[in-house]
Amino acid sequence: MNIVETSVAARIYNVSMTPNGLTLPLPDGSKTYFNNHWLRDNCPSSFDATTRERSFDIFHLPKPPEPAMAWIEGDSLVIDWAGEDHRSTYPLSLLAQYKDGTPRPDPAAKPRRAWYSDHYKDMARFSQPNLMRNDAEVVQWIEALLVDGVAIVGDMPDCDAGLTELAERIGQIRPTFFGSYFDVKTHINPTNTAYTAAALELHTDTPAEDHAPGIQFLHCRANSVEGGRNLFGDGVAVANDFRTRDPEGFKLLSEVAVPFYCEHDSYDMRSRQRVIELDADGAVEGVTISQHMLDLIDLPQALLDDYYPAFCRFGRMLQEERYVMRFTLNAGECIVFDNHRIVHGRAAYTASSGDRYLRGCYTDRAEMRSTYRALVSEGRFKA
Repeated sequence: MNIVETSVAARIYNVSMTPNGLTLPLPDGSKTYFNNHWLRDNCPSSFDATTRERSFDIFHLPKPPEPAMAWIEGDSLVIDWAGEDHRSTYPLSLLAQYKDGTPRPDPAAKPRRAWYSDHYKDMARFSQPNLMRNDAEVVQWIEALLVDGVAIVGDMPDCDAGLTELAERIGQIRPTFFGSYFDVKTHINPTNTAYTAAALELHTDTPAEDHAPGIQFLHCRANSVEGGRNLFGDGVAVANDFRTRDPEGFKLLSEVAVPFYCEHDSYDMRSRQRVIELDADGAVEGVTISQHMLDLIDLPQALLDDYYPAFCRFGRMLQEERYVMRFTLNAGECIVFDNHRIVHGRAAYTASSGDRYLRGCYTDRAEMRSTYRALVSEGRFKA
């Protein structure tokens, strides 16, 4: 055993010391190094059991932390800290989770499943009253949104409160510059193409916001018009195939940000977004696209020689029959979907032929994932 004596004459058992940390055996037989600052900062006593927040502030230590004694006792590492009246006890099972410097497992990190035009019959379906009283149903609902990005909730009450109650099962209502809610029906003086009877191209919502809302709810309250079929597509499926079909175009759309806007009398929203969004591992996470909110692209004209053709190829690909799911959302149904992944639109309809009214709102993806984690896993720091 290699023991390094320090100025405090540390006594080390089954542990090797270096000036900056300790090397110790773990239950799997490996010998692993841990930094002194990390060990002191993450002593189990550093976290308050009531607030579940870190209560120890390493900034207040007068000098770098240094063990006076460190040893393995049973299934734990024990450290007495030099210059402090403090002993830390770490379960070796906890240390083993952090030995490689990899992020801790996230139960909400579900693999995305691409889907195509025939997905309607397989779309996950839930009942609003069941979701309101059954956490296990909420878990399955969120899993569908994480994996497929879309689900239908039926048995919706014909009232504003029903939508609010549903959305708040997975997060807080997320306002946009349109307000906390929006009503999709024909308006006398429309401020958005959605508020007309015209066809609406496949798009994601509010791309002009720096951080567009993540989860969209569209509650159908009435639908008796001629036309107006719903169009939905999986941006992940299209972008994955585009990567194979047109790798250079994919590179441009996933690396070059373009401007989006939304302006009217009382707002002037602007942002820059990449049409294809990649996650930290380089996999397709979603898309941001909206022809009626695309600003005048201000890229160098020479770059546009390549960018625009790639952009048009991708836009046409989104509309190919194999990707577009077509159906009619019925009164009493609410379609819920990932606004950073799922493109949606509608066919034109005849406004005078009946009533068509959808009420919508948003929540955030991060809150949805938080709700899921809280429902399926135990907290780490509670008493």
